Amino acid sequence: MNRLERLATVLALVVAASACASSGPEAPAVRQTLEPAVEAPWEGLAEPSEPGPGAPAAELPPPVVREPADVLAASLETYETAERLWMGGRFDEAFAALDEAYGLMSEVDPGGDALVAQEKEDLRRLISRRIVEIYASQRTVVGDFAGSVPLDVNEHVEREIASFQGPERSSFLEGYRRSGLYREMIVDRLREAGMPEQLAWLPMVESWFKVRALSRARALGMWQFISSTGYRYGLKRTEWADERMDPEKSTRAALAYLGELHELFGDWLTAVAAYNCGEARVQRLLEQQSAGYFDQFWDLYEQLPRETRRYVPRFIATVLILGDPARYGFHDLPAPLPPIEVERITTTRWVALASLDEQLALPPGTLAELNPELRNKATPDMPYELLVPTGRTRQVLASIAAQPATAPRAAVTTVHHVRRGESLSGIARRYGTSVATLMRLNGLRDPNRISPGQTLTVDGSAPATTPSSYTVKRGDSLWNIARRFGTSVDRIRRDNGLRSDTLRPGQRLSLAQGSGSRTYIVRRGDTLGRIASQNRVSLDRLARANGLSLRSTIYPGERLVIPE
Repeated sequence: MNRLERLATVLALVVAASACASSGPEAPAVRQTLEPAVEAPWEGLAEPSEPGPGAPAAELPPPVVREPADVLAASLETYETAERLWMGGRFDEAFAALDEAYGLMSEVDPGGDALVAQEKEDLRRLISRRIVEIYASQRTVVGDFAGSVPLDVNEHVEREIASFQGPERSSFLEGYRRSGLYREMIVDRLREAGMPEQLAWLPMVESWFKVRALSRARALGMWQFISSTGYRYGLKRTEWADERMDPEKSTRAALAYLGELHELFGDWLTAVAAYNCGEARVQRLLEQQSAGYFDQFWDLYEQLPRETRRYVPRFIATVLILGDPARYGFHDLPAPLPPIEVERITTTRWVALASLDEQLALPPGTLAELNPELRNKATPDMPYELLVPTGRTRQVLASIAAQPATAPRAAVTTVHHVRRGESLSGIARRYGTSVATLMRLNGLRDPNRISPGQTLTVDGSAPATTPSSYTVKRGDSLWNIARRFGTSVDRIRRDNGLRSDTLRPGQRLSLAQGSGSRTYIVRRGDTLGRIASQNRVSLDRLARANGLSLRSTIYPGERLVIPE
């Protein structure tokens, strides 16, 4: 007999005892036997004994039938008692009271009454969440972060441990080594927030602690934020910087998100699962459960998305291994990289980071690694806090002051929105870059897997000088040739006496020097008509120069050629 069955039995006897309190001399004795059992925690409750051989069957009065609304009111009152007990630190008694509240709620048969059914469901969710919270709090020792996340070991966790021990061992070791750069900072933030230190290992599962990691779902950074969630937690994204790649800013955002998820679901494992697949997905699963469901994580596990069913066990496996490496065969853990000591300086002008590296005799890429959020590997022409190695502030400021006054390239990095029928090779040709560069910048694993609507970061702009001629290659079009060399389709067609847009591989085209064509970066709210009006060209010419129709969608960050 499980806890709820025992509870129901006892409650029925309590009701019966109350009904016959004035029916005979034996009634007080029955009540005296039951009352201590109701007040004590349910773990110690004895099973009801069976009558001995030949003993007469006990005659109990008929049960008292109560209205559903009265039972639900009693359940809510008992829940409120549990709340007070919990706030007073009396966890066992609070848990027992919640059991009683849950039992009362479970007895109610709505009988087709939608209002009663809704009230019962609301109580079920309220009570079950509080049960999970109390259960989790009992497993947490104050000040002992190591015991605050339940580290259940089951077949799912053991499978991920085996994966880290075997095929993923090198990635695991490299991720652990890289963790040294950031883990101290993450742990400090967790302590400030009063959250479990084990969560500092979550980036191992997310990204192997890679600050520029990009998933197929377009999640970016060490904590793998998608754009909308990053924006929701204060991570800005501009043409110059994407704060999802900033270790400290993204850590603060991730802990804020995890804290809200814990508040919503009541336990860390469910919060971690929701961090991976979204709180709305987990919330829907919880709302679909029956009234006998206690909303504990492993009960929910099988209904989670496949990726999340691996994600949480991988997190637990990581915490277990790094809590006792030798036990799991990791005697060869590398020394973690030391945290980088940095200082902050404020810049107000565009400077290429590679140029500063060279002037300061720093290893190539040093400043880009310290400032991964800078998408163009250059400071913006506005106030910006740049991280520099400790002790180099004066040198950096002097180097910036010595830089020639150079305007930033407006199209150092641009954004391309994939349209139906486009290929990665075609996009690369259009922007004068390579497929390999596009794959690296966008974290793509397969050059054949892009889809309409997908956003690609493109590094590069039209060449500084236009060659006098160009030999057509397979896949070229007048449109992408014009875009690549900063001219227009009309100008190429006119200069080469072309009567159609058809090209053939090997065909040689003359390209006019100083064609006069300009480029325009689409801003939020722009339309083709507005851009045409602002630049004093006809809408039809603007569309044709860019290979667009009058109904084509344009996107912020996209470059358009303005025909002369």
